[in-house]
Amino acid sequence: MASPKHPESPGWTEPIVHCAGRTEQEVPAMGPGILCAGPGGHSDAHNGPSSSSSMTTRELQEYWQNEKCCQKPVRLLFEIASTRIEERRVSKFVMYQIIVIQTGSFDSNKAVLERRYSDFEKLQKSLLKTFGEEIEDVVFPKKHLTGNFSEEIICERKEALKEYLGLLYAIRAVRCSRAFIDFLTRPELREAFGCLRAGQYAPALDLLARVVPLQEKLTAHCPTAVVPALCAMLLCHRDLERPAEAFAAGERALRRLQAREDHRYYAPLLDAMVRLAYALGKDFVSLQGRLDKSQLLRPTHRGFTLKELTVREYLS
Repeated sequence: MASPKHPESPGWTEPIVHCAGRTEQEVPAMGPGILCAGPGGHSDAHNGPSSSSSMTTRELQEYWQNEKCCQKPVRLLFEIASTRIEERRVSKFVMYQIIVIQTGSFDSNKAVLERRYSDFEKLQKSLLKTFGEEIEDVVFPKKHLTGNFSEEIICERKEALKEYLGLLYAIRAVRCSRAFIDFLTRPELREAFGCLRAGQYAPALDLLARVVPLQEKLTAHCPTAVVPALCAMLLCHRDLERPAEAFAAGERALRRLQAREDHRYYAPLLDAMVRLAYALGKDFVSLQGRLDKSQLLRPTHRGFTLKELTVREYLS
């Protein structure tokens, strides 16, 4: 299956157009590679509700509340809690357990992930290509010719990698970049979407429940970035015959698409939500009205269902 071609697709590899609609203080030093939310590479300056919007008062209130929350800085703290040596048939390497928590309040959704030194190395090479000057003072722990598996070297590298992540996160252009966000979320998302494609919905949900909270924290500047993962959760719950949980996941995704009728997920998501609302005895008429308006304004000759669209994500 071909790699995604849309600029918002997780498989997209071209530079992302910079986000607009922020004040100069909010977005200093915007650089290439920064994750942004505009479909088709367009600016987000038009994301606010327009005079022609059909949003209700409640939806407008939710939209501006989400905007307000998105503008609040999310501060993350990185810890490398433990390490383990993994031996395979032809290789041996150290896995570093990274814990990511939100500072300033109790974080019940701390993220726990594992990466090896070569993963950090790939991240460094990618960032150097895009942010060479910005990260020239960030020290990356070098390889050792010998002793890589000694307790002393592992402990030394563990502290160095923890400091490395903290220094990268302190640079706004870097922490908003595709490379940095993918380093922390893409392996788990790829595995989750692979499970979805294979019909393994319970394992997919377990993975998504772990990675989506972290993805939300990392992409507060770009709320639509988490929409594919939330739609995957909807599909998993729906196919496991959990319509209430599926509807709740869909509501979370729709909130991130407020005033974004042009988003590629908008119409397929609304169509799925109409069906779920009908099955649950909820108000489906307003959802159907939004869907009809969207299809009237933007008729498509070949519309994908939500599942057809979602399973194409994270293929590479």
